[in-house]
Amino acid sequence: MKRLLSGDRPGHPIAAALMLALLLALAFAPFLFPGTKSMAAASRICIFIVLAASYDILLGYTGIVSFAHTMFFAIGAYAVAVPLANGGAWGAIGGGLVAGSLIAAILAALIALLSLRVQKIFFSMITLAVASLAQIIAAQWRDVTGGEDGLTFALPATLGPAFRLLDDAFLGVQFNGRLITYYLIFAVCLALFWLMLRIVNSPFGRVLMAIRENEFRAEALGYRTVIYRTIASAQAAAIAAIAGGLMAILLRYNGPQSTLSFEIMVDILLMVVIGGMGTLYGPALGATVIVLAQYYLQPALQAAADATASLPLLPALFHPDRWLLWLGLLFILIVYFLPAGIIGTLRRRAG
Repeated sequence: MKRLLSGDRPGHPIAAALMLALLLALAFAPFLFPGTKSMAAASRICIFIVLAASYDILLGYTGIVSFAHTMFFAIGAYAVAVPLANGGAWGAIGGGLVAGSLIAAILAALIALLSLRVQKIFFSMITLAVASLAQIIAAQWRDVTGGEDGLTFALPATLGPAFRLLDDAFLGVQFNGRLITYYLIFAVCLALFWLMLRIVNSPFGRVLMAIRENEFRAEALGYRTVIYRTIASAQAAAIAAIAGGLMAILLRYNGPQSTLSFEIMVDILLMVVIGGMGTLYGPALGATVIVLAQYYLQPALQAAADATASLPLLPALFHPDRWLLWLGLLFILIVYFLPAGIIGTLRRRAG
């Protein structure tokens, strides 16, 4: 296992237990947590683990602050959605994932080559401008993207809810198209996460960390920092695009709000910071926390409000419409007590 992960372990017994529990929960989610809502939440966790971890390659390992990561996420989603909306099937999915990742990688490399020589804050502003331009293009180019309404499409019959791999249920779970879709997403995301672990623990990844710690020293040692950062940007963009394609498959729809909104960019930042930058395992845990909060915090607050209905003030405080307030409070507490994120703080204590 150590060789398989390039020697990169969570770094603390609690962190290892959390990651193992997360892996097992996702691997057996359809059997442990049956139901459409639970399956949707597990699928989104898988996708956002990959998306947040790919952003961690930029922010945590390379020190690049980019606001255009959702643009690459959307490129992958549209690369799958457009051919499927025009009657494509498996070829549209496979070709879209490959094409989307290539387009995202090339575009990210061009942006990096043109912009990474400026100071970090100006590079961040450039990526924010590019992301805003992408939103305008997605909203206005109705003939291709569907505009603000987006694109709705059908998946191959094998991935549809009417498909049955087995006639009878196994352990209470129907082996239908939804189950196949989930395990397709899970398998691809697991492979991408393993690939990212290999990348950051390779000699290339160690150079990225050296650039993050001291760019001038890395340059003095003979490393072309712009080239390394450009390659890292291209890799992260390609992986984000594949995650976007998986999101389109999950939703059977893609539009500007589903993959290109600034709210998603904020969620990605929260996932990386809450879990711990520069760990990959941290963003995986952060993605799990954020997605679970988005799905289940409102019902939990509603239950708390009902339980305290006879008490003063508390029902209003626990009103489900205030779930963002509680999520913000959770974020503040984690940042205050775990300044390096959950996994980062545990690693420091172990060290």
